[in-house]
Amino acid sequence: MANGIDPSASMAALFGARVRRLRTAAGLTQAELGDRTHVVSTRITQIERASGAKPTLELARALDAALGAEDLLVELWPYVYREAFPDWSRKFMEYAERAVAVREYAAHVVPGLLQTEDYARAVLRVGRTLGSEEQLEERVTFRLGRQERLGMPDRPELWVVLDEAVLRRPVGGQGVMHEQLERLLRTRVEPHITVQVLPFDQGEHEVMGGSLTVLTMPDGSEVAYTEGAHYGQLIEDPDEVRSFALTYDRLRAAALPPLMSLDMIRSVREDNHRGAKVPSRSERRRLAQEQLQQSGRRQLRGGGRRVPRGRRPGP
Repeated sequence: MANGIDPSASMAALFGARVRRLRTAAGLTQAELGDRTHVVSTRITQIERASGAKPTLELARALDAALGAEDLLVELWPYVYREAFPDWSRKFMEYAERAVAVREYAAHVVPGLLQTEDYARAVLRVGRTLGSEEQLEERVTFRLGRQERLGMPDRPELWVVLDEAVLRRPVGGQGVMHEQLERLLRTRVEPHITVQVLPFDQGEHEVMGGSLTVLTMPDGSEVAYTEGAHYGQLIEDPDEVRSFALTYDRLRAAALPPLMSLDMIRSVREDNHRGAKVPSRSERRRLAQEQLQQSGRRQLRGGGRRVPRGRRPGP
């Protein structure tokens, strides 16, 4: 065991062991590898010892190229990156990778499995923990990588219920949103994906303000995951999961049927909806001024002087 580091201890340790083995085979010192990848030698030491900050995607690509690893390190990188997530989040992702069925309700944004690259970038850009553009691109790469399973032979059945607000909020701007709506419409030719829309007129429901995911595993067991803006919760207790699964079924029953949902998405895309007619900020300001002026004229109507609010003429 080189340097006393156990490669099985973590994905970062495995990554470091691979870097060390490839570097040694190439006859390079840590300083020489650092020169080739434009980092200081101590950074290479940290990676090989699985200490310090985890390697960035950019550095993983540079190491892969410098060591002729044929994408081995790049393919390992998402697993190293995932270790930075909280335990419950990481465990949920592990469940999701094995699930045979995924049922999602989204209240605010399109679920990650169906996001376009630009839409994902716009969503992830507003993260509270975002530190740099490089970190943003890493998160986008990781999210898009999770979508690859939808094209594999063991792909899961995906059933998504979108709150109407998801369609009407132009995340990333009108151009980005147009492409995202196009992506949702393309699900009509993907038999393993079903999309429904829960319209505003259905009123209140049990998952308002958050999202809900129910995963079915190969053995038939289920887990649930709820998420808000800055938190998430993995539910594994069978009784609680059954309750959340029932909640999801009620949402699915209240939503528009799939074909009607696609018609609504198409209508939003074509701007044939009331949300497209919302005036701009400057127009709203102008309308507010006009309404104030009209209100003033009504109070002066009849030729009398304007009576200050709260005062009444004497008897």
